[in-house]
Amino acid sequence: MRVEQRQVKDQPLTVIVEYPEYDRTVDSLIKKIKNMSISFTGKSDGKTVSIDMPSVYYIENVERKIFIYTGNEVYRYDGSMSDIDAAIVDTDIVRISRTCFMNAGHLKEIMQIKNSHLEAVLDNDEKLIVSRKYLKDIKRIFRRKLI
Repeated sequence: MRVEQRQVKDQPLTVIVEYPEYDRTVDSLIKKIKNMSISFTGKSDGKTVSIDMPSVYYIENVERKIFIYTGNEVYRYDGSMSDIDAAIVDTDIVRISRTCFMNAGHLKEIMQIKNSHLEAVLDNDEKLIVSRKYLKDIKRIFRRKLI
């Protein structure tokens, strides 16, 4: 693989992927690049900020309020869980319970715990519970990360 970069003033960021054959590696790379352009709008301390998807560790609904957790900040999200569901198609963000989405890009390990649940450990050592209903999705994501 060859990587080239160059600065072009007064032009938007452009990524061109050239490949001899479309395969899983190329597909994964293109999805990662597209995911970088997805963002959420959150509020913290009266300020509204744009949160890019790679910065999101997890999104949680607590008492009908949605919060976006990054490495060191928590933001209030004004949209709904269905808005998030629509935005995360073909991304590393996966639903792990009725009230929580996790960014598998920050997934460090998964451990089996009681009652057929899994505990997902993120790279910032945050621990999240994966409910039985969503085990298949998280296992699929985890296997994909290992390939």
